[in-house]
Amino acid sequence: MEKKYWVPAIERVDKILEIIAHHPEKYRLIDFSNELNINKSSMFSLLNTLEALNWVKREKDGTYSLGIKLGILTPYYFKQFDLIPTFNLEAHTTNKRLDETLQLSILDGTEIVYLAKKEGTSAVRVSTDPGMKYPAHATAMGKVQLSQYTKEELKALYREESLKPKTPYTITKVDELWEQIESIKENGVITECQEAVEDFYCVAAPIFNHENRIVASVSATILLSKWEEKKKIAEAEIIDLARRISLKAGFVTPIKS
Repeated sequence: MEKKYWVPAIERVDKILEIIAHHPEKYRLIDFSNELNINKSSMFSLLNTLEALNWVKREKDGTYSLGIKLGILTPYYFKQFDLIPTFNLEAHTTNKRLDETLQLSILDGTEIVYLAKKEGTSAVRVSTDPGMKYPAHATAMGKVQLSQYTKEELKALYREESLKPKTPYTITKVDELWEQIESIKENGVITECQEAVEDFYCVAAPIFNHENRIVASVSATILLSKWEEKKKIAEAEIIDLARRISLKAGFVTPIKS
């Protein structure tokens, strides 16, 4: 963003609130001053003003936690958040860089429901459309959303030991499904090769909300013949798209210590 009309004091407040959010009751005035390289006098004024406005709360030991004002305003933000328009806006940016079909879905039991779609310029069209359902175990987006379950919960969801294949490549065992789901912990994405539709790869990543809960997923669908060429950029772009939507849904990524 252009900083022509940037207000440094607001940027400082943003950094203070982010630190407190991740480290409540850990930072004192001197800690903020050292961390952000702001002199103690200016830091005192910032913290004092935030405390008076109930953005932060000063504890008895001199540390700070978030104030009640954030709690009051938070529900109003989530009331205005709308997943589909947010996807449409953010997917437009991703499509410029990736130029492949992007989709958004939610989980409904053992199926995903397609909510939105942004197509690339390829003459080959992906047959799924908003409103359609598809077995979650056969799709990258479905596997991503199933990753919120434990192995026991997954087996309870799929009481039948055998899963119905959609192509010759679809996994048919719950244990195999679990193994694929586990890969998201390491990679941040799940890739599916011809399990939903032959001759297509699909890569998907999760969308988190303010409660750190998976609420949806996004994917890119790419022809098998183009996958090796686009694999790295597709994975990176889908992770970034999911991250941008998650941030607008209220997800706060942890700060690495």
